[in-house]
Parts: sequence; C-alpha cells; structure tokens
Amino acid sequence: MEQSEDRYKRKPDWLKIPVRGGRDLNRVKALLKRLHLNTVCVEANCPNRMECFASRTATFMILGSVCTRNCRFCNVTPGTPETVDETEPARVAEAARELGLRHVVVTSVTRDDLADGGAGHFVAVIHELRRHLPAASVEVLIPDFLGDPDALAMVIDAAPDVINHNVETVPRLYPMVRPQADYRRSLELLRRVAECGKPIAVKTGLMLGLGEKREEVLVLFDDLRQAGCDFLTIGQYIAPSSSHYPVAEYVHPDVFDEYRREAQNRGFRHVASAPFVRSSYKAAEALNGKPGANPESL
Repeated sequence: MEQSEDRYKRKPDWLKIPVRGGRDLNRVKALLKRLHLNTVCVEANCPNRMECFASRTATFMILGSVCTRNCRFCNVTPGTPETVDETEPARVAEAARELGLRHVVVTSVTRDDLADGGAGHFVAVIHELRRHLPAASVEVLIPDFLGDPDALAMVIDAAPDVINHNVETVPRLYPMVRPQADYRRSLELLRRVAECGKPIAVKTGLMLGLGEKREEVLVLFDDLRQAGCDFLTIGQYIAPSSSHYPVAEYVHPDVFDEYRREAQNRGFRHVASAPFVRSSYKAAEALNGKPGANPESL
C-alpha cells in the first residue's frame, strides 16, 4: 500500500482539531513533569491530549516509555525497555489525587521482557489508587501478556472496575499492522475477563481507516460480543508520521454513526464511535451509563 506525502498531510474538515490551552492544561503538564510520569496522551500522540489536559485528566502510561513491540500504527518508541521503577505506583496515585480524578485510566507499554508482562506492576498501581482514592473508579488498558493466564489472573484479582484490551483492527490486517500480536489471543483475554465472576466491565477498541472492509468489521463485532465484551470504542486511524502504516481511508462520520448503531444492536452496553474517539477518551461515561459518543457529540 503506497501513500504520498501529500496524501499523508491532506485530511478532511472533520479531522481538524481546534487549538486548546489554558491554566489547567499547563497545570497537568507541570504535574506530570514534576512526578516524572508518562502518559499515553503524549507518547502515542493522541489528538485529544490538549482537550483532556485542559480538562485536568490524563491516561497514565506505566512501565516506561519504550515498548518491546513495534506495531506499525503506534507512535510509542520501540526498543530496549527501561528498568521497572518500583516507586511509580505511588507517584501515579499522587498525580491522580492532585488532579482530583474520579475515574483513573492506566495503561502501559508492552513488556514482553518481563516474566509476568508487567502484570504485577499493574496490580501495585491499582492497590495504590484504591488506597489513596477509594471513591475513584479504576480502568486498566492492558497488553496481552503473551497469553499468560496467570499474569491476567493477577490483574483480575486486583479488581479494577474496567479491564480494557484493544483488538485494534480486523484479523486480516494483523500481519501488516501489528505482527507481534495475535487476534485469537486477544479475544481469549477478553473472554477470560468476562467469565472471571467479578463485576469487571470488559472493554476493547479498534481503529478504522486501515483498509478494513465493512463485513470484516461486523464479524469483528460478533466475535467481541461472543467473547463477552461490554464497552467498545471506534476511532479513526491517523498515521503519526509518513513512516508509519499508511492511512487507507479517512472514514466519514456518518459511517462511524452507522457502526455505532450496528454495535448497539448487537448488545454492547456502551459504544463510542466517532473519528476522534480513542480507547480512553471520556472513559468514565461508559461506567456512568451515558449514551455512546456519536459524531455530533464530539
């Protein structure tokens, strides 16, 4: 699949982001710098980061900023990861407390170099958040832990309110888009969470515009529901640079709305579907029972 530099730069009107700033934006940035914390907002070049920072929220990214995998869509740096910082869980809890968060989202780089894939570190963060913010809900966006059921069980036993694991795209595109991942392994992870017997919401997300076909997306919806997935996010893939996987299509907001209806008809409890939706964007709305996002609401 070829993509010219002109095409990389040319985006439709619905993908233009208004510039946001203000005191709260600077406050969040200063807080993260002071506590030496990473966010997926910055590392993954999220298009909503300015809005979220200005609203005094962020998605914390633990276990460093270097990933052991090299997914072609992702802006996070691949390579040799950093040493695990045992003080990080307390610093995440401190940042969440200072921000006054009522719903805390924590994700990580993939750490295939660790015996438990970083599951124990997730558990430590959850425990610190429960200790310092007992009234806050906690959502974790986890890697697949290479399919290790014991690592996943550690996170389940820590009882976050939401466990999210993104499938990202349809299975046909995995070899090109995320070659070190496995679609069936991701479905099995979601199924294990759904069948764990704890009141944990199961969540996943995918991107459009990678070259997927409509019928493939609908089959994906069916697979996710059969796995027991509750919450679904659908957003537009935007290539971080011309060296990343090329955008096949900028999907019109009407198509996102159609997919939202299709997913809701299949029984998902919450569906957020619009070009700028990302897996952690306005994440608390799903737990609060608000209707899913549509193009007019973003």
